[in-house]
Amino acid sequence: MADINHVVLVGRLTRNAELKYTNSGGAVSKFGIAINQRRKKDDQWVDEAHFFDVVVWGKTAESLNQYLVKGKQVGIEGQLRQSRWEQDGQARSRVEISATNVMLLGSGSGGGRAGAGTGAGAGTGAGAGPGAGPAPEAKGAQEFPEGEAPSVEHFEDDIPF
Repeated sequence: MADINHVVLVGRLTRNAELKYTNSGGAVSKFGIAINQRRKKDDQWVDEAHFFDVVVWGKTAESLNQYLVKGKQVGIEGQLRQSRWEQDGQARSRVEISATNVMLLGSGSGGGRAGAGTGAGAGTGAGAGPGAGPAPEAKGAQEFPEGEAPSVEHFEDDIPF
C-alpha cells in the first residue's frame, strides 16, 4: 500500500501573507494559520490553539495574496513538507504545509489591506452586472389566477418522464 500525505485544515490566518519570488521568478506566499481545538480535561472544556506554517506556490500565491490577511478564515488542502538543516552544529527541522488548494471562507476578515475580505468574483453570478434586468420569462409560460393550480390541459409541453 502506498503512503498517504494529505492534509485538510480550516483555521484563521495569524499574520498577513508574505509574497516573495524565487531566483527563477516563481511566486511563493507564506503565512501562518491557527486551528482551535476544544477538548474535555477533567470536567471542563479547554480550548487549545495549534499553529501551522503554510506555503502556496505559483499563480495561486499571486492571485490570493491580497486576500490572505490576518484573521481571515481559510480552508487549506495540501501536503506536509519537512525541511532539515544544521545550525550551529545542531540538526534542525521544520514541517510546513505545502498548499495545493486554498479556500477563502467567511465573509469578514481581519487586517486592513485594500480589497481584503472580498473574494474573486464576489457578488457576481449568472446574469448579474450592468443592465441586468428581471429574469426573462420562460417560453410558453402562462399566468393562472392566484390560488388556482393549473390543470393538465394547460401544459403545452410533454413531460419526458
